[in-house]
Amino acid sequence: MAEHVRSIILVRHGRTAYNAAHRLQGQVDIPLDAVGRWQACQTAVALKELYVDQRPQVSNRLIVCSDLVRARATAQAFADVLGETGVDVAVQPDERVRERSFGDWDGCAVSDLQERYPEDYRLWAEHKGGEMKYGAEPKAAVGRRGVEALLDWASRGGGDTDLYMFSHGAWISQTLQTLLGLEQVDPTFASMLSMRNAHWVRLVPMDFADGTVRWRLMDYNHGPAIADTQEWERER
Repeated sequence: MAEHVRSIILVRHGRTAYNAAHRLQGQVDIPLDAVGRWQACQTAVALKELYVDQRPQVSNRLIVCSDLVRARATAQAFADVLGETGVDVAVQPDERVRERSFGDWDGCAVSDLQERYPEDYRLWAEHKGGEMKYGAEPKAAVGRRGVEALLDWASRGGGDTDLYMFSHGAWISQTLQTLLGLEQVDPTFASMLSMRNAHWVRLVPMDFADGTVRWRLMDYNHGPAIADTQEWERER
């Protein structure tokens, strides 16, 4: 039977100034804002309480993140919370986990795109590829590199290990759709909404007698309880 981790948790980074201003981030390396840093801390505590404190059978954790600073900071917040309990886990960046590039649209305000490129914006909003002529990375390519990274890291631990991967909204949704085979049903990749900031996905394995494994979606767009209140986006 194939060796793999007990579960995989994919976490979106906390809020940035671009999120707040409704700008496409893509691969612009922008840090968390004050709200995002607070969100990352809230999520770090929630992850520890739900999946560390309540899972004594899991003795090891792998923490992987995008090499972009907003994801690294969100991952480090979780590592710091674990460190307070004496568990020292290094955060390991992987460029395969970074966000989709939108090419020339990276960093642009959504309202400006709608005004300057009305037809291409409409096609992008309808998942018909209007962004592709501006050098955007194909969604299928994002999904492929995401699945490659996910399966690679999942194979580096056994049943006593949980894998945490801190990444970005488009990366998570497109990786999941590729992993679960949804892109074959809907090649536009429009089947899954992007998650909220500092929310997570949880995957668990189903092993087959022939040695193959299927990863099943247990939670999606899960966040701390406080995320369902007005406190989550309150300026700080």
